[in-house]
Amino acid sequence: MAALAEDTRIASGDDFMLSPTIRGNRQWHLEEARRPGEPPLDVGRIPWLGHALEFGKDAASFLARMKEKHGDVFTVLLGGRYVTVLLDPHSYDTVVWEPRARLDFHAYAVFLMERIFDLQLPHYSPSDEKAKMKPTLLHKDLQVLTEAMYTNLRTVLLGDTTEADGGWHEMGLLDFSYNFLLRAGYLTLYGVEASPGTDQSRAQDRAHSADVFHTFRQLDLLLPKLARGSLSVADKDRACRVKGHLWKLLSPARLAARAHRSRWLESYLLHLEELGVPETMRARAMVLQLWATQGNMGPAAFWLLLFLLKNPGALAAVRGELEQLLSGAEEPVSQMTTLPQKLLDSMPVLDSVLSESLRLTAAPFITREVVVDLAMPMADGREFSLRRGDRLLLFPFLSPQRDPEIYTDPEVFKYNRFLNSDGSEKKDFYKDGKRLKHYSMPWGAGHNQCLGKAYAISSIKQFVFLVLVHFDLELMNPDVEIPEFDLSRYGFGLMQPEHDVPVRYRVRP
Repeated sequence: MAALAEDTRIASGDDFMLSPTIRGNRQWHLEEARRPGEPPLDVGRIPWLGHALEFGKDAASFLARMKEKHGDVFTVLLGGRYVTVLLDPHSYDTVVWEPRARLDFHAYAVFLMERIFDLQLPHYSPSDEKAKMKPTLLHKDLQVLTEAMYTNLRTVLLGDTTEADGGWHEMGLLDFSYNFLLRAGYLTLYGVEASPGTDQSRAQDRAHSADVFHTFRQLDLLLPKLARGSLSVADKDRACRVKGHLWKLLSPARLAARAHRSRWLESYLLHLEELGVPETMRARAMVLQLWATQGNMGPAAFWLLLFLLKNPGALAAVRGELEQLLSGAEEPVSQMTTLPQKLLDSMPVLDSVLSESLRLTAAPFITREVVVDLAMPMADGREFSLRRGDRLLLFPFLSPQRDPEIYTDPEVFKYNRFLNSDGSEKKDFYKDGKRLKHYSMPWGAGHNQCLGKAYAISSIKQFVFLVLVHFDLELMNPDVEIPEFDLSRYGFGLMQPEHDVPVRYRVRP
């Protein structure tokens, strides 16, 4: 869900050289050369490693240099693996709709599930899993999730704060956003302490969800190293302890006692049971799903709130939109037990702010294994040959999302970039004089577009709504610079900052 692109939710930063490959004739050797019809080949100067060190250090900068040198299609050597990079958004449909028999993500997903989460699922089929889970995220089930999320956001966000003295509280903005969104999302999907809720059960929900978040966050900080297999001895011990605690917290036996478990969770647990997954592995699957569903919503909200706090005009526009909506609401905000979908769907300014934030900060890798030798047709009429055993990579962060031909001043946050002059959503963006189908891709595309997109969007918007309506939120230092990215997070979905940004907040009287 919140991992944005389902087919990239467990993509590591620079692990191309480590994952298993479909055995073909693409073995690296000194005489390796480009064949007629293949993309430009750049093997670098270091035998076998090729460009692996540059890619691992800063994937975006490296790929931008390669694009400048070779154009929008090229092949690079990364630690014994040949990776063909496609950066023409007009041609992305060629990849995202290609059947698994030709371009596959399955083997890479299985490898990373085991490496990061120690998870082995017999007879695992991403397409079967998706088919079973899709109905639990649509229509009435989606409405139930949205309403539960609002309730749980109020429980953790307002409850944690009102239990204190009512004064100012200091916290890092990433910790603030990640903490409250993940805890509320966990309670929404995995269930609450009791039904109906009481003051005591809600206090237990706050304490338990805080334990889940703080433990999960320790694992999340280790994810890049886990994916690359580069943990130190101390890191390995820490990862082992953290995983063990999470497996206990999210064990099926403990989850069975929780109330208001989502239909999504019930369906997924049944799916695991039908696969014959033992209970110990089901607990590990629950940890994977916690990251897959919740690991990006907090960082997304962090960037959105930071851009608003650094852009007073944008913040005023969003506040004005919310005030106008509330002035016409049927009941005061203090009495709202849910945020009606009609209200959520009437926030074009906030929608544009979210789209712009995601454009600037969503950086997943969309990867496919080349299963058979095939020809890849381009939108401009060119055609390139791909070899069996290689890997194909799309990186929408560079193009379309940061492409200056598509977006004026692409590095700059513009809150109304996705708004037309009449206030409607802007969907017309162009490259090479042609309208783009894929002008921003934080949710993936094609067969593997994120199933939880609607739920994730509504959750982030509800969180921002509650923060702006119920809290005073300020930067500790109004002149603070927007932090650089943690470069190790390229490929995981939403980027995280190199360091947190201190803020202070209080509940409005």
